[in-house]
Amino acid sequence: MAQAQVTPTRMELTRLKKKLGTAVRGHKLLKDKRDELMRQFLDLIKENMELRLKVEEGIKAANTNFVVAKATMSEETMHTALMAPKQEVTLIADQKNVMSVEIPSFEYRTRTADANDIYSYGFAYTSSDLDGAVKSLADVFPDMLKLAEIEKSCQLMAAEIEKTRRRVNALEHVVIPETRESIKYITMKLDEAERSTQIRLMKVKDMMLEEEHHYSEREGGFPVEIETAN
Repeated sequence: MAQAQVTPTRMELTRLKKKLGTAVRGHKLLKDKRDELMRQFLDLIKENMELRLKVEEGIKAANTNFVVAKATMSEETMHTALMAPKQEVTLIADQKNVMSVEIPSFEYRTRTADANDIYSYGFAYTSSDLDGAVKSLADVFPDMLKLAEIEKSCQLMAAEIEKTRRRVNALEHVVIPETRESIKYITMKLDEAERSTQIRLMKVKDMMLEEEHHYSEREGGFPVEIETAN
């Protein structure tokens, strides 16, 4: 793969080494981010389970009181008692950043601070069970809001964890190994080219020395005279 896609040049080798350094640092940062997201995610899951049980108990108590109140009151009386609510709630939705994840943050404000304003009816013609039902819903409302916030946060963090996990795996199993393989391939090719160049230079040097030696023999040699006997 490296041989088909990489040009074995020193410039490409320098570029790949920089890419490898960036990939290794990015891999470490993403692993740290994934681990921290997992830690916070598990904390939220634990809080979510505890809060859900509490909310379910509160809703169950409210439903039980409503059933008893409906059995002891006429339907018209109950509708009249709950027709015009006295208290008013304003929801304030915001966001907070947790490890680059924008999770929701919910707050609420009531129109008045009086706790008795949750009852929109008089107590003379209504059942105490209806009071208990309304009080149970008022008590469980903050927990319901917190539960919605936590469950949405869990969904967003789970999606970010999966995205980060895919990036970590891509760097760890694809980008970094391929880059190292390409660096190894280019280094091997450059070493081969350097050895070939050295061999050629040595051969050229030997040829030049040999030619110089033959030239010196031709220039400095003396003819040999042979005498014959008469």
